[in-house]
Amino acid sequence: MKKISSIIRNRLGAFHQIIINRLLSQTKIVFHNANKMEFYTPNALNNYRVRTFATKEPKTLKWIDGFEENAVFWDVGANIGLYSIYSAKSKNCQVFAFEPSVFNLEFLAKNIYINELQQLITIVPIALSDKKSLNLFKMNNPVWGGALSAFGVNFDQHGNVFNTSFEYSIPGLSADEVVKVFDIPKPDYIKIDVDGIEHLILSGAYDILQTVKSVLVEIDDDCSDQSDGASLYLSQAGLTLSEKHTFDFSNQSNQLWVNK
Repeated sequence: MKKISSIIRNRLGAFHQIIINRLLSQTKIVFHNANKMEFYTPNALNNYRVRTFATKEPKTLKWIDGFEENAVFWDVGANIGLYSIYSAKSKNCQVFAFEPSVFNLEFLAKNIYINELQQLITIVPIALSDKKSLNLFKMNNPVWGGALSAFGVNFDQHGNVFNTSFEYSIPGLSADEVVKVFDIPKPDYIKIDVDGIEHLILSGAYDILQTVKSVLVEIDDDCSDQSDGASLYLSQAGLTLSEKHTFDFSNQSNQLWVNK
């Protein structure tokens, strides 16, 4: 009887592993402006991100379409790499994909590899902030493809107390320090979407903002510290607000600032 039970457990375990492997290896192909891209979809959230690739933030894609060939693009809050991969595919950009989530890094790397872009996209697995520090990276949604995180602070993208469900300590640097420490090129274009500390990242990017061509940053107007701080640092660097793409569901918007 014990032998039979052991056989059943082993077979169930093997069947369970087959299901997991199949889920982890699922992919979807996306075409946009004649660019073919493939992404892993191990769960519903990743499937949603890929399924809504062209419709969730069409203005972001249009912004990338305006890049010149071979531009340097910093994707801050790269998640699973949708915009990193599109910019590399469509414009042959040299991309630096900043992503500190251990859950997202696995599929960011897999998506880069499956699209054969490992020579164009460099993963930078650290948090950006206003200064060099070791601090807690807090997550509200610790799943593959998840967002809603905070580094070194205890507030969310709306300025409310952050609801932490998982956290770990990681190193953080300012954007200007990243250039010096790793000797990487300053960006021509920056996208910043990190759910709350956009203004802190901008405050640590003084040198970079002097030469950047444009910055696309997600801002919540309900959070005055974030909104006012971001506007201050961008304006002081000589950038002007060109477009504001408001989301339907909140006072959040993607703001496009340009250096003229």
